Amino acid sequence: MTTYKFHPYIDDYLNAIENGDFPANKDIKKMVKWVRFKLNRPGVVIDHEKIEKAVDLMHRYFPYKLLHWELFKIACIHCYEPDGSVVFDEFFTLMGRGNGKNGFISPTAFYLTSPLHGIKGYNVEIVANSEEQAKTSFQDVYDMMDEKKNHKAKKHYYRSKEIIIGRKTNSHIKFYTSNAKTKDSLRSGCLIFDELHAYENYDSIKVFTSGLGKKKHPRTFIITTNGNVRGGPLDDYLDEAEQVLNMEMPNSGMLPMLFRLDDEKEVHQRDMWEKANPSIRFMKDLENEIEKQYTKMLTRPQMALEFMTKRMNLPVQDSYAAVTTWDKIVAATKHPFDLKEFKGMQCIGAVDYAEVNDFCSVGLLFKKNGKRYWLEHTFINHKALKVENRKINYDVDTAVKKGLVTIVKDESIKPSYIADWFVEQAKSFQIVNIAADNYRASILQEEFTARGLPLRIVRSGPPTHAKVAPLIDMMFANEEIAFGDNSNMRWYTNNVYVEIDKKGNKAFYKIEPKTRKTDGFFALIHALVIDDEIKEVKPMQFYKTYTY
Repeated sequence: MTTYKFHPYIDDYLNAIENGDFPANKDIKKMVKWVRFKLNRPGVVIDHEKIEKAVDLMHRYFPYKLLHWELFKIACIHCYEPDGSVVFDEFFTLMGRGNGKNGFISPTAFYLTSPLHGIKGYNVEIVANSEEQAKTSFQDVYDMMDEKKNHKAKKHYYRSKEIIIGRKTNSHIKFYTSNAKTKDSLRSGCLIFDELHAYENYDSIKVFTSGLGKKKHPRTFIITTNGNVRGGPLDDYLDEAEQVLNMEMPNSGMLPMLFRLDDEKEVHQRDMWEKANPSIRFMKDLENEIEKQYTKMLTRPQMALEFMTKRMNLPVQDSYAAVTTWDKIVAATKHPFDLKEFKGMQCIGAVDYAEVNDFCSVGLLFKKNGKRYWLEHTFINHKALKVENRKINYDVDTAVKKGLVTIVKDESIKPSYIADWFVEQAKSFQIVNIAADNYRASILQEEFTARGLPLRIVRSGPPTHAKVAPLIDMMFANEEIAFGDNSNMRWYTNNVYVEIDKKGNKAFYKIEPKTRKTDGFFALIHALVIDDEIKEVKPMQFYKTYTY
């Protein structure tokens, strides 16, 4: 007879991972230790009866059986602290497309609004960027009630195309798109954020989470594949999840299940695909589809990027297209630098913008101790954020609050705004020169001359790019460029791609012309063109002297 320490669904899954019964990545192996740590603490209670009732209800009404990872998660829902609160209040699941994320959420949402869960008014809100995605799990529950064998469920629930309400618990299931302006005063028991990778900022997350805590046992479920939006909420959640799995946040209530490859080379080992796709051994159609896409991606580079991101949850950038890897971009912005250390130092200024009624980036370049430091600020004309059919995929509001962005409420970003910034910086630093291309310099010249600011015209375009490309490559590769804690520069740099001509010369271009901006990166290029006009500050060396 098997002896279980926690519950069969928990023990069987954890033991299978530890025994190597199926391929598991390093994050899932760390999760085993995390769960054991959380559940082994004195006074933790696992409600076996509720677990069995939950699974029985789901199997009774939905046309499929829950898989091992799903049963494990259902069991973890019913783990309680000595004070009666839940052990895990945030379930963060990252897995490849097609593995049944919604197939798990749909019956879970149904159960949590049922009398078997036992909490009245335990509302479940499903949130996604698009109505189609937000409605997926809602529609699963709605359609389930149309089955003849499920007439009891239909009898005990009121439903419309917008809301499903349990008559006995007065708990509802409702779906929302991430329009954060109309969701105040919610009294949620459970939040479900679907496909977090598409979220560009925290607007909707903040609005919805503000309604948690008004009901007993609040929970949040985050289900997502990886995606192409870098520097957004998903990256923050992944960072936090890694801290949790490294046992750096022992009081956290997060249960991270990060299904992804450990290394991109594993994509060529079919038995490793299960690391990112935990349902693949149970779903032959999924396996066949992944196999077909893998075959295509071997000869189609653009499909390879999508395949690695969505199926294997390991985004890779085309080495022939990216300026640098995302990790190197993050490294450049990971640690703030203290401007007091640069007071009185020489620097090169630079400016770049496309239109005077759009974005404008200004910056100062310093050289110290073998590294370059780029202090950047962005001006945005208020009209640029209101252009019809153009959604800027960047969290401007947060950048404004952090002092990285100034919104110009004027008809245009006049030269005076730019000159004011440099004049202010000149109070602390020695600005040797300010670089701009011919177009920008022609607009700025009169104002800069009147204010006593230097202005150097530099060439733009492929010839200039080819000149500075080796320096840019070296700076990122050796982590010798620092942007400080500047999300602007993360965004700008990640929006640039490289073209290499037949002679091997590199030129930099914007990935997408309307919603992505690159001004800060191109301002940096301007500064690097005249980088040799300032000397590097090196640490002073002291020598002992001897008297004979």
